Amino acid sequence: MMSIEFLLTSLVIVASPGTGVLYTLAAGLSRGAKASIVAALACTLGIVPHIAAAVTGLAAVLHASALAFEIIKYLGVAYLLYMAWRTIMDRGTLSVDEERAPRSLRQTIVDGILLNILNPKLSIFFFAFLPQFVSPTQAGALPKMLVLSGVFMALTFIVFIGYGVFAAAMRRHVISRPAVVTWMRRTFAAAFVAMGAKLALAER
Repeated sequence: MMSIEFLLTSLVIVASPGTGVLYTLAAGLSRGAKASIVAALACTLGIVPHIAAAVTGLAAVLHASALAFEIIKYLGVAYLLYMAWRTIMDRGTLSVDEERAPRSLRQTIVDGILLNILNPKLSIFFFAFLPQFVSPTQAGALPKMLVLSGVFMALTFIVFIGYGVFAAAMRRHVISRPAVVTWMRRTFAAAFVAMGAKLALAER
């Protein structure tokens, strides 16, 4: 039976601002509710490899290997800085110009998935998180861990949609104010840089 502690802990973790929340907000502000839902789905799918790594024990290898951790970490840092650059240059992440051709849903999905995949801390997080609610040595541990992982992903998708749809609802107010658009673009770019710096300083 699923504990209320798991649900509450998962909800707090999911709702905490991070790269996924930031990306979903940007999608909602720039391209509306549909794009924000696609971004939420992409960020959720980006969790799958980390859950798989944790469930199969690969996260332990990642945790033990300094080289593997550093390689993935700096790939993630580089991608966050790339997202910051693209945002400040107004080339997709926060483009609210209605005259511009809409960004493809495929690119939105690719960016959202990569943002989460290139974060090695997620694998280690799930490796530490899931065993708190199910012992890997107990009978039926694997199915239970998969169920808990599925619930965590569902919560992620639902909460991110909430963020994105709210941002989409505010889109008109943003588009009609060029100064606000500029401020938002710079804020999102700075946030991506800050998260990249935080990831760069992360230890195993």
